[in-house]
Amino acid sequence: MLAARALSGFADRVVVIERDVLPAGPAPRRGLPQARHAHMLWSGGVRAVEELLPGVTEALRDAGARRSPVTTDMVVMGPRGWFRRWPESHHVILAGRDLLDATIRARVLEDERIELLAGAEATGLVGDAGAVTGVRVRTRVGRDGRDGPETGPSDSASGPERIVPAALVVDATGRGSRAAGWLQDLGLPAVERREVDSGLAYASRLYLAPEQARSGYPIVNVQPDPRDGRPGRAGFLLPIEDGRWIVTLNGTRGGEPTAENDDFVRFAREELRHPVIGELLDRAEPLSDVSYTRATVNRRSYYERMAAWPENFAVLGDALAAYNPLYGHGLAVAAQSAVALREAVRRHGWGSARLSRRVQRAVARPAGAAWDLAVGQDVFYPGSTENGPTLRDRFLAAYVGRLMLTATGSGRIARRLTDVTSLERGPQVLLTPTVLLAATAGPLKRPLTGPPLTPSELERAGLRAGPG
Repeated sequence: MLAARALSGFADRVVVIERDVLPAGPAPRRGLPQARHAHMLWSGGVRAVEELLPGVTEALRDAGARRSPVTTDMVVMGPRGWFRRWPESHHVILAGRDLLDATIRARVLEDERIELLAGAEATGLVGDAGAVTGVRVRTRVGRDGRDGPETGPSDSASGPERIVPAALVVDATGRGSRAAGWLQDLGLPAVERREVDSGLAYASRLYLAPEQARSGYPIVNVQPDPRDGRPGRAGFLLPIEDGRWIVTLNGTRGGEPTAENDDFVRFAREELRHPVIGELLDRAEPLSDVSYTRATVNRRSYYERMAAWPENFAVLGDALAAYNPLYGHGLAVAAQSAVALREAVRRHGWGSARLSRRVQRAVARPAGAAWDLAVGQDVFYPGSTENGPTLRDRFLAAYVGRLMLTATGSGRIARRLTDVTSLERGPQVLLTPTVLLAATAGPLKRPLTGPPLTPSELERAGLRAGPG
């Protein structure tokens, strides 16, 4: 949807080919199973969405989404201990994925230049190695797709295949992208790819928060410590709309959570490095069964490195680089990629020679920044790569680990780290002389001995009675 918005200022007609028939509002759909897990949109992504859809943050908040300041409203146990709740540096938007998608979708489809072809599947590219001229489409459901029940490709027989001609084709089909094979069908060589698979499995469940904790409650996050030689186990509790908490628990090979409802709270309380999430869930009401997935491989296709690239074709979002969901960067990178797409077209001109090559290099920049953050951690889990971490991986991890330790007792270093994790600034800000000196000195304050929940927050969640 954001890619369509990015292009609507240059083209008379933008066609979105969508496999699902989309619901009218925030509702589940078959093509987005990850909506049942926790999502957050980091401020680097929020700014990108706002560039494309001014006022959308306000619309999201009016619909119930929450703006949560970083790190003020975050209770986080990092690899080196509990972070303090420093004054706001950045922020995240918290909402169920269905609400987030529906709000953005409604704003995008207000544009009459954008046409939604729903219940349709792209089956291949039209053209040759020099240029793409369109896409082959098989329609499965004959509706305009702007409203309707949860319906998907399996609900009707395949219709005839037809060609949708286009001056530019953008693949934003996510992890299931078939662009690499399509390009080979046109006579182009195989793309260079890399995968880092930590073996992560994750389980999520929706809860109704205790009555007094249904508004203004902080994010709670317990992270693994890669140094301890054990499987990495983590948990997130995100307050979202309607007084609910969505909780995601995960673990790498040998430390995975189960899909059993009865085991969810036990895992949070006994398997994570601190039991705080399990203790909070003891007082909350489950609203759903556990949702479970293993689709967490970090996978990047280096299309920008290909010796030959066709005109009129680009790949972005998860189709270009998909990340371990643990780090919460997929949504932000997709939004930044859509902005990069728009800026490349604006700078070089619609229909200009080598425009697609320039677009592909532009969208590789935000994808690469998030990729380095994800694989810099995941490469250390056994079996994640064929050859294990490189010397560079080990050096960078040691330095980031030192920064993580320093950030537990230094607000300035915590802000530099969140500059990067929010995707608002690049990793070069961690290599300035002042940051290097601070990392050498270490934390300025003593470590916290427990989660920095306030007495009011503890009382509201039923963890401890207040005075009197």
